Amino acid sequence: MKKLLVVLVALFVLLSTACTATTLTYVDLVKMLTDLEGLSVLPVPGEYGRQWSSYDRASRYDETTGKYVAWEANGDGHGIIRREGNLQVFAEIEGPGCIWRIWSAKPEDGRVMIYLDGSDKPAVDLPFRAYFDRKHRPFVYPALVHYTASGANCYVPIPFQKSCKIVAEDGWGAYYHFTYSVFPKGTIVPTFTRSLSGEALLALEEANRKLTQGLGTDPAGVRTGLITLTRRLSIPAGRSAVVAQISGPRAITAIKLKVGKDVADAAWTRLRELVLKITWDDDKKPSVWCPLGDFFGTAPGINLYKSLPLGMTEDDFYCYWYMPFAKKARVELVNDGKEAADLEISISHAPLTKPVEQLGRFHAKWHRDAFLPEEPERWIDWTMLKTTGLGRYCGVMLHVWNPKGGWWGEGDEKFFVDGEKFPSTIGTGSEDYFGYAWCNPQLFQNAYHNQTFNQNSNAGNVSVNRWHITDNVPFHKSFEGCIEKYYPNDRPTLYAAVAYWYQAAGQEDPYEEVPVSERVGYYESPPYIVQGALEGERLRVLSCTAGQTSVQDMGGFEGEWSGYAHLWWTGASPGAKLDLAVRTRQAGTYSLKARLTKAPDYGIVQLYLDGQKLGDPIDLYADKVVPTDEIPLGTLKLSSGEHKLTVEIVGANEKAQKAYMFGLDYIKLDKQ
Repeated sequence: MKKLLVVLVALFVLLSTACTATTLTYVDLVKMLTDLEGLSVLPVPGEYGRQWSSYDRASRYDETTGKYVAWEANGDGHGIIRREGNLQVFAEIEGPGCIWRIWSAKPEDGRVMIYLDGSDKPAVDLPFRAYFDRKHRPFVYPALVHYTASGANCYVPIPFQKSCKIVAEDGWGAYYHFTYSVFPKGTIVPTFTRSLSGEALLALEEANRKLTQGLGTDPAGVRTGLITLTRRLSIPAGRSAVVAQISGPRAITAIKLKVGKDVADAAWTRLRELVLKITWDDDKKPSVWCPLGDFFGTAPGINLYKSLPLGMTEDDFYCYWYMPFAKKARVELVNDGKEAADLEISISHAPLTKPVEQLGRFHAKWHRDAFLPEEPERWIDWTMLKTTGLGRYCGVMLHVWNPKGGWWGEGDEKFFVDGEKFPSTIGTGSEDYFGYAWCNPQLFQNAYHNQTFNQNSNAGNVSVNRWHITDNVPFHKSFEGCIEKYYPNDRPTLYAAVAYWYQAAGQEDPYEEVPVSERVGYYESPPYIVQGALEGERLRVLSCTAGQTSVQDMGGFEGEWSGYAHLWWTGASPGAKLDLAVRTRQAGTYSLKARLTKAPDYGIVQLYLDGQKLGDPIDLYADKVVPTDEIPLGTLKLSSGEHKLTVEIVGANEKAQKAYMFGLDYIKLDKQ
């Protein structure tokens, strides 16, 4: 019966679309930038969302063996389709379609040219960096063109009717994404020109306003027939409450939430213990099941930010995802904690503006490690969403727990649509997918992508999200969206995600409820810090006769360094000296110990304190990067105040690469 229903729905959508206009003006396309309601319209045949990027072309699917080859290949900066003379071909697309998003980690002065609809003159011909510097119209609107944590983003629509070809000169930089939609055959769209009409420019200005000043309000504006229900609740421990039962056909257009002080004060735990459930029509299980905080796009706890569909502000948490239903909607809150929870929730709902048969049902599901790929060569792929049927993928919130530090997000996004063996979207890195670059821990907020939390420069909890509004991904049979995860769970590096999507009515998604024991606690253990240690990376450098010092994140190596970092001295040679300031609070007799780093290219060092030798020379060669055990350096009488710790390079092991490097995890001065 469900399969028949899906066929009838798809047929209805196809017939209704065939009987309506299929012309999209540039203004129509710009309005899609803020149209959350349009996401609920089910896709029609011939509608797709895809991406060209500079991913490593070594990754491929071998049709003869049915195996994935070099699936973790990571040379993602310069992949292209081919060279044509002095030009590099980035993308070739058959229209009608529209480029919605351009991204790069390193745009430079080489020109990138976009040829549309067979013209021998490019519609856009600019140095790649000029797509992002807001100096060249129409790429000037801050909501649509911006740098976020080193990532360059451009969301100005670039439509084409027949074809699109993107080529670049050498010197264009490194890393690119061009994310685009393909419209059904027969759709008429304009060919993009940088000389836009006044009406088009006004539409872009209005979109920019909504996506900046308007964040936190319904982008649809005032709705006819809107009803808002507000309830103040105290939900006992272990109980649930039905917040609303709404008769249809209607659509939930907004959900707003305020939490009591008891919840806010312990938000990391309480917002995972509380769950939002929404069930549509006569479905047997909820289509929305999500820990309450995560649903609003960030975790753990309360992290203030504003985006187009979701946000957390000092006033309330808000949601403007459009949620249509035919018969009824049931909204529940569940308290899986051990204490009562005080909340205030408002739900707004309005009449439908389109036939309900054309509209999908909104889904949002939280999970950890659900539906991971079975193919062993795909060990690196971590599944964000896997489902079957007809619908649209609209975004994800990813919560990363990475207490050892090191860059967790080297992995690419991969979207397999309608049974594809090789993904029609494949990216260049996790931070690239979320619109930033170079593992930059800086927080940022925008309408479409956000880094809402970053603990200890990636050494702890990280929360990022990406909303696919214009660049949503339609699917007609199935969708599998993954992101590569290089670090294993036992490191530990753990992922949790909320996927947001639409699916045809009557189609169940495969996700089940997750017990509270798997939702809380695992992300709150303290970082590894040696008590009483003077961290090497925090010592003041007094002088350095050769090379340079820096702080190196050691989270990516085996073993544990206190604070997951060390002081790194590079560029030295035999005879070079490094002086560091070490302070004692009280005069007395101290036992000195140190933990250093060993590696294939490290030297032999002699340590001194105030000019006095500390033991014998220490050989820091090893065949891999590892921390030493604590090394005893003797007992000394020290005055209070500052002392000078000297590191001298005296040679290198015969097996070592002669780079003469040195790493100091910590010094300990234990008063006797």
